[in-house]
Amino acid sequence: MAGNSEPLSPRAKLAVTAGKAAAAVSRAAGRGSGSVIGGRVALKLDPDLLGRLAQHLDVVLVSATNGKTTTTRLIAEALRASGPVVSNALGANMPAGITSALAGGGEAKYGVIEVDEKYLAGVARDVTPKAVALLNLSRDQLDRAAETRMLAEKWREGLSGQKAVVIANADDPLVVWAASSCANVVWVAAGQEWKDDAWSCPACGGVMQRPGDDWFCGECGFRRPSPTWALSGDHVLDPHGQAWPIRLRLPGRANKANAATSAAVAAVFGVPPQVALERMYDVQAVAGRYDVVSFQGRDLRLLLAKNPAGWLETFSLIDPPPTPVILSVNARGADGTDTSWLWDVDYPRLAGHPIFVLGDRRLDLAVRLDVAGLDFRVCETLDEAVQLAPPGRIELIANYTAFQDVRRRVGN
Repeated sequence: MAGNSEPLSPRAKLAVTAGKAAAAVSRAAGRGSGSVIGGRVALKLDPDLLGRLAQHLDVVLVSATNGKTTTTRLIAEALRASGPVVSNALGANMPAGITSALAGGGEAKYGVIEVDEKYLAGVARDVTPKAVALLNLSRDQLDRAAETRMLAEKWREGLSGQKAVVIANADDPLVVWAASSCANVVWVAAGQEWKDDAWSCPACGGVMQRPGDDWFCGECGFRRPSPTWALSGDHVLDPHGQAWPIRLRLPGRANKANAATSAAVAAVFGVPPQVALERMYDVQAVAGRYDVVSFQGRDLRLLLAKNPAGWLETFSLIDPPPTPVILSVNARGADGTDTSWLWDVDYPRLAGHPIFVLGDRRLDLAVRLDVAGLDFRVCETLDEAVQLAPPGRIELIANYTAFQDVRRRVGN
């Protein structure tokens, strides 16, 4: 925590230096930022390095299935009102990537860290956070991640006894179950559009009742807690009932929810809602997401969607028909190799849009769209899809590695 700073040991300094050297070699070889390999080398030399690097920081951890990277960025902007921030802004969110980010922190006062859901408990143990933000839990990377209820249980066990303030989404029963083991929880009514992972009670397995925006288990009494912060239209309601306008350049309801949670986190660090929300306006895009780029004389808006909940939120952002839509899906290691999740996505919402299908798993996606009764064209390349698309701005929705492929192609 801040104020307990001790100089790094010779071993820790060597680990940091070796990690930075490994990252530089990786970058020079054209293999990306090098943050992951750099972190791995550093942790090999000093397994306790992550905790040592965090000891002088007030740390907030951000974890969820959707919205981690954006919310991390919004919180970082808000906290910069109060001091310098170090953050893993590009989304390298496992221990190696987090270690690399903190190693470059220099004189930072705050650490704003996105954490992969599976690693949250371990990272929280290592860095002693002041705050932990929990946004949502839904099915994702089915071959790699635990079933969502098991993941909620891991969070619940891992965060039990934490002294951190936990800022949690009161509208997601799995998040509430996970956070309920913590002594100090700030509940935020951030909403939950995707509900298909929370129809059974995480406490007893009973059927969840969902009247209106409320939810409760009729069998064991587990129920939605009363929030102290809330998203209300274009405003955040603070614990005093005061409404603060959200002015974002990022689109959609989900990002307003991310801003509401971020304002609640900033308040834990003493940054007032008005200041926090004003600073969030500076964020126009996050690691290429929401960028509008020019490619082959056309405007493409780049949208990332990695799982059914993310696709549902993204469909609410796109311009109405007949706006052309390009969909690209891969199933590489970072995406999860199981594409069965495609059958959980509500693709009929795209009716009326000209649709073009790309990516390593374009045929999997084509079968899904065919069953949904949609008209589409399968394309070999982005260039082909853009050339075939009718006039107007093109909405491009891709999962993780497909999104990176697109960014490389358009030079973004």
